[in-house]
Amino acid sequence: MKVLATQPNLAEQVRQAIVSEIASGKLKPGERIIQEQIAQELGVSRQPVQQALLLLKNQGVLRDAAGRGLLVTSLDPTQVRQMYDIRAVIEGLAFRKAAENNPERAKKLGPALIQNGRKSVKSGLVAQMIAADIKFHDFVYAMSDNPLIAPAMQVQWTNTQRVMGEVLMRDETPRDIWDQHEALLKAVMAGDGEAAEALARQHITQAADFMINSLLAAEPSFD
Repeated sequence: MKVLATQPNLAEQVRQAIVSEIASGKLKPGERIIQEQIAQELGVSRQPVQQALLLLKNQGVLRDAAGRGLLVTSLDPTQVRQMYDIRAVIEGLAFRKAAENNPERAKKLGPALIQNGRKSVKSGLVAQMIAADIKFHDFVYAMSDNPLIAPAMQVQWTNTQRVMGEVLMRDETPRDIWDQHEALLKAVMAGDGEAAEALARQHITQAADFMINSLLAAEPSFD
């Protein structure tokens, strides 16, 4: 972990730094998280770390350890499926509204995000692939013109990063992921809200099947 600069949203930076460490496999399920250690590694005070850890505990990413500190929770397939079910509904809404409200903005800025996503897959770097995926979806949330979508998706993306990290570290990249993203973008650029919503729901459902099957196949104890 690198030292973070002090900013108003420091607790959120700490939260994301911890999630990234978990998604990249540097912090594994069952591993103990010590507040003082995290603060020292990130070069911040204990207060933003405490806030970040409390949020991650509330989101189910961490749980109390016997004695001191917290533990990284294991992924649960039922909860993963439920998380993707929620994502499918919200993503469908986001893509529909983006198509209805901002097709021209999608034409102007969207293709570069697709290019960046394909580049991230070629890099083979888990952090880059996850970041590119999040950036594309964040772009769509902004184009929806609904300010409630992005905050509603924050918890879902916290857990999505964990699932993606687990799978991508085994080089199990869904090879057509950016083909699907490009098809979604084309529906948005065409202003076709109905098609954009249908494709978004299909995209998330297929992703759920792929991720869960990959996790179950690789982890016999994943139950």
